[in-house]
Amino acid sequence: MSDTSQSIAESFVRARRAAKALADYPGEIPSSLDAAYAIQDRAIGMWADSIAGWKVGLIPSPWAERFGEDRLLGPIFSQTIHVLRASEEVEFPVFVGGFAAVEAEFVFRISADAPRDKVDWTPEEASALVAQMHIAVEPAGSPFAKINDLGPTVTASDFGNNAGLILGPVVPGWRGRAFETFTTETFIDGRSVGKGSAASLPGGPFTALAFALSRSARRNRPLKARDLISTGATTGVHSIAAGESARLDFGACGQIRCRAIPAGK
Repeated sequence: MSDTSQSIAESFVRARRAAKALADYPGEIPSSLDAAYAIQDRAIGMWADSIAGWKVGLIPSPWAERFGEDRLLGPIFSQTIHVLRASEEVEFPVFVGGFAAVEAEFVFRISADAPRDKVDWTPEEASALVAQMHIAVEPAGSPFAKINDLGPTVTASDFGNNAGLILGPVVPGWRGRAFETFTTETFIDGRSVGKGSAASLPGGPFTALAFALSRSARRNRPLKARDLISTGATTGVHSIAAGESARLDFGACGQIRCRAIPAGK
């Protein structure tokens, strides 16, 4: 699988750098999540940017039962993070002919390095490692349009279908509130396409963070202080095309407005 992993990783990296769509998956579909992460690791090694955090994505049934995990990880690179300024509409690039979506998310900033030798985390243990919670948008994206159609090993192999992070403001007093009270709604070109809350995530955001801590440790990539962990789509994964605008409403926590533009322009 080593040569195949390298070839697949190189194909995705070339396509992302050139902002070119891929018509087909560039090789044999990985048979396990470990094999998918091996491809992802090779692509990370070729990408000229540092990792500033990780996105957590949900693996739906029946894939979760088949692979024994209900979530996956993808790197968030430093240069793809946009820190939101007040009342700003953020432009973000999408792969024309590939996959593009927006996701309303809550992001945890890690307070300290995770112990390198701890590979099993509970949600309660994970919560103690959180410094801040932000509202955010994950612009999901891949040069391969069918990245979510062929199973989680395909998704994980291409940076977990991540294309950056739009980081909104810190949520004040979040520890004193139930996650059900953090409501979210996504609009695309003014039309509501999904509603939810931080509690929409199976097990809640701390369960997503516990997964990120555990899986990262098993990959010999333990989380670090100030890492940003995007915990999952609270209203669903909503496809968006170049030229369309989105508004992601987080109730009293604020809103994020963004517009998709063609990558490479």
